[in-house]
Amino acid sequence: MRASVGWWGRKSTPGKIETYTRWSFHLFAVIEVAAVGLPAFAQAGAGLAAWLPAVVVVHAVLCSRTASQALDWTRGRRERPVRLLRTFGAVTVLIAGIAIVLTKHGPGGEHVAAAANTVFVGVLGFGGGTLALGVRGRGHVLAVVTGCVVGALLVQLPLGVALPAALGTAFAVLVSSGGLAFTSAFSVWLLDAVYELDEARETRARLAVAEERLRFGRDLHDVMGRNLSVIALKSELAVQLARRDRPEAVEQMIEVQRIAQESQREVRDVVRGYREADLRLELAGAQGVLAAAGIECEITGEATGLPAEVQSALGWVVREATTNVLRHGDAGRCVVGVRVGVGCVVLTVENDGVKGGEGVPGGVGGGEVESGGGAWGGAGQMRSAGGGGLGDGEGLSGGSGIAAGAGGRARLVGSVGGGSGLVGLRERLSAVGGALEAGAVEGDRFRVVATVPLPAVTGGVAP
Repeated sequence: MRASVGWWGRKSTPGKIETYTRWSFHLFAVIEVAAVGLPAFAQAGAGLAAWLPAVVVVHAVLCSRTASQALDWTRGRRERPVRLLRTFGAVTVLIAGIAIVLTKHGPGGEHVAAAANTVFVGVLGFGGGTLALGVRGRGHVLAVVTGCVVGALLVQLPLGVALPAALGTAFAVLVSSGGLAFTSAFSVWLLDAVYELDEARETRARLAVAEERLRFGRDLHDVMGRNLSVIALKSELAVQLARRDRPEAVEQMIEVQRIAQESQREVRDVVRGYREADLRLELAGAQGVLAAAGIECEITGEATGLPAEVQSALGWVVREATTNVLRHGDAGRCVVGVRVGVGCVVLTVENDGVKGGEGVPGGVGGGEVESGGGAWGGAGQMRSAGGGGLGDGEGLSGGSGIAAGAGGRARLVGSVGGGSGLVGLRERLSAVGGALEAGAVEGDRFRVVATVPLPAVTGGVAP
């Protein structure tokens, strides 16, 4: 039971809908046997009872096979099964023709006629509905249904079937084949729409990550652009002064050296994430980015009046946790809460849609993940030599890891040196005396909790 649930849980939402659609059409084959074959078996005489239901079973199996390959074609996984569609259409016409002949000229009287008529209507209905999967466009679907109805009417009249009875049978074929054809067309439309929406959501998530990269690029440009321009100008000035044997050239090069060292420090601060991050701006940005990706985001609590160093540390937690929500799982809702307690402030980021069986997102450079329940779902052990990446490939340096104990609760272990992601957050929080917990809670939800003591409190961090 657990294995089957895990198999279903590992599927994406479009994959689940596709599986449901496929098994629905396989169920139609069972329904055809139950609704057409069994009544025919009960109504037909001894001579026909053996083979009339048997041809219905053959038609049902062929119907299921045709539906499967037609769905593969609609998803672009194979060429259109033209030969199979033609074979299926020919078998449908053949069985229906034999059945309608038995209604007028078959042995056994009214019982055989009723059984044959049931087979005639059922085979044309299920056949027309299945053939609708192999065509595209409303016009082609209507053509398939019209062909079944007109064919059902025209084949009866030459056999001497009364016009009212022929019209009644044709109407039954219209209802059955039209209903199943509509079901087929709607199922394909729904499946295509779900896949397109999923692709659009992934695109929005990638755009959100790209926007974050652009923001990082702008920060880096702001830091380096001006300093590099000054270095270039002062270097050119030093060259001109040196050519004239002016002693001021040395002073200019000393200034260049000072600016280069300052630029190196500022770039290191940007890369390691030590630049100040405003918590309120990060919360607003996270809400906007998640909303653009189709994820409902709720912000609770107040982020005003906190010290700058606390806001900076928690702002980076919001940024990294938001990136993980976008890049991992299939979240539909995210709740971010800020709670100022006695002597500490607690930030909680919780989202749903965590897929079972997946490991911690991204590798942890030089570290390992030991999982009993999985910090991000899953079990076993994962090792990475470096640069696995949280948040669309961001590398994690150092020798740290995220270890999960029983119940799926994750904890940070090992030392952390620079880097970004959940592991890198520990360094930023430890600089202000904070702590970080991350792990799966209550099924498909994942929670990140950051606790930072307020500067006025010296007695430790509140739980």
